[in-house]
Amino acid sequence: MKFSVFQTSHQGGRAKNEDRMGYCHTPDAALFILADGMGGHPEGEMAAQIALQTLAGLFKKQAQPTLDDVPLFLESALLTAHRQVLRYAIDKGMPDSPRTTLVAAVVQNGEIQWVHCGDSRLYVVRNGALLTRTRDHSYSELRESVLTKIGEVNRNVLFTCLGSPARPIYDMSAPMVLERGDRILLCSDGLWGPLEDDAIITALVEADVADSGPKLVNLAYQTAGKTSDNITVVAFEWHEDAVHHASAEKALSEDFSDEEEFTTTISGGLLDDMDIERSLSDINKALKKER
Repeated sequence: MKFSVFQTSHQGGRAKNEDRMGYCHTPDAALFILADGMGGHPEGEMAAQIALQTLAGLFKKQAQPTLDDVPLFLESALLTAHRQVLRYAIDKGMPDSPRTTLVAAVVQNGEIQWVHCGDSRLYVVRNGALLTRTRDHSYSELRESVLTKIGEVNRNVLFTCLGSPARPIYDMSAPMVLERGDRILLCSDGLWGPLEDDAIITALVEADVADSGPKLVNLAYQTAGKTSDNITVVAFEWHEDAVHHASAEKALSEDFSDEEEFTTTISGGLLDDMDIERSLSDINKALKKER
């Protein structure tokens, strides 16, 4: 499994940075995560950190070295992270819970699949053109007929996130086969807010991700000026030819023969493993009933 990756987070013009990002991988699978802790609620950075640690912890336990069911992992991990944020608020006796967006992608067997909640985005760029990107969970994305029924509302406001009292709304992609040279970008609204998609794509593909990543962040910061939000990106380029699903596992395992069994850029020890296991078990049971 061959890819090059870049990640960074810039505080922008804010008093603190509430964004969190990271990635982890086994020889045959990789997980990329980005969370944007929401202002207007307490400890947004803790909600984002809890989300990252929950997903990374579950990935480490379940990717042996691949995940048995990628969609189930993404769905149950997101809901478990939501429950862990609420648990944190309850344990601290907080009158209002921390909240965060989340976008997470798994690459396995030459395919990528992702889940997202909120307005942190994922872009897939192929041959210098936008192939697809996530849809923001904000009122601005709703149909005009729906907005008319709701009445006056700030269209930039999110209608879902992790950590809110309501069950989060989230979108799950179908699996997509990756091709050599594909660029994938996960980013917070501090990046895409001041920039048009065309500017993002142009900057993303003009150099290796190690160079284009920081240029993108700097472009967003310079465009937004002193009002800049936190700017966070995880970007990677895929270096494998497209593979047929049946032969993908063999090809991937050969490429990572000299790598560690599990590598991660996500650290911290906030979470109770037993509580996560209980939450995951309950959520998986509920998801299986829904299916």
